[in-house]
Amino acid sequence: MPTQKQISVIGLGTMGHGIAQAFAVHGHQVRCFDPLEQARESTLPRIQENLQREVAVGLFDGLDIENVLGNIRICQTESDALESAVFVTEAVAEDLELKQAMFSRFEQQVTPHTILASNTSTWKMSDIAVAMKSPTRAINTHWFNPPHIVPLVEVIPGQHTSEEVTSDTMALLESIGKTAVRLRKEIPGFLVNRIQIAMYREILDLLEQDVASAEDIDRAFRASVGFRSAAIGPLQVYDFAGIDINSRVYRELIQEIRSNRDLHKLVQQLVEQGDWGVKTGQGIFKYTPELIDQRMSERDERYLALKKLFYTSPQPNRAADLTAETTD
Repeated sequence: MPTQKQISVIGLGTMGHGIAQAFAVHGHQVRCFDPLEQARESTLPRIQENLQREVAVGLFDGLDIENVLGNIRICQTESDALESAVFVTEAVAEDLELKQAMFSRFEQQVTPHTILASNTSTWKMSDIAVAMKSPTRAINTHWFNPPHIVPLVEVIPGQHTSEEVTSDTMALLESIGKTAVRLRKEIPGFLVNRIQIAMYREILDLLEQDVASAEDIDRAFRASVGFRSAAIGPLQVYDFAGIDINSRVYRELIQEIRSNRDLHKLVQQLVEQGDWGVKTGQGIFKYTPELIDQRMSERDERYLALKKLFYTSPQPNRAADLTAETTD
């Protein structure tokens, strides 16, 4: 794959514009398309605002915002956006039939060597690529919101994805500063979403039991699990705490932890009432339009501070980790 690549991003909603930005910042030419005119017209202003925030916190020294924006072309048709693409990322709605049709259509418009990636957080690539003639080139790259800030991208090969496509995808993502984590198995929910769902099940149960207020649950989590997880991962926390001690705590508490598969009554009620969170102004918390802007600004500022720390601090030595794994 060439150093400077022609990237295509199809779908410019919540995730797509941030994915396009992540590639453009690192010099790649990015052609974008969304069937909604409003999404197309708002893409560059949204990216410009993101970049201004990143520059303001000192994340990118000497970044030429106009140059980055110049790397991005908003196209009026899907075929125009796919022209000369080496790597395509799809970031449209979570609709399996829509994605299946798109990937089947994509491969007819690109070169035989173009990699086709989906940002789905729900579907297996093996299911999305079911109608493709060359499913070996299809792969799932699951980004996290906001994608231009959060480092992780899960890389999940499908049943027929070639090893070359997987390794090229990993290399491309790492080259733009992402933490690309390859999954060894293609399972529903992948890695992080499964962990999050397990956590939400207990957190929402504690809220339903009125063990603590919603505000205090968030405060407690941020000042403990969230604080530690930003420095080391949960399995290393487990090691440092002592597996013998943790195993005793596990045996005692596992009997008390919520274990059914039912949706929480609190959540079901909110859904039925149309209280869907920030998008409707009411969820677990209540939001005014002004408060939404304030909270999102505060969120992104904190994310950017963590990102700056993440990129400027010494990172774990993966080579040393691999050596330890083979010698232990």
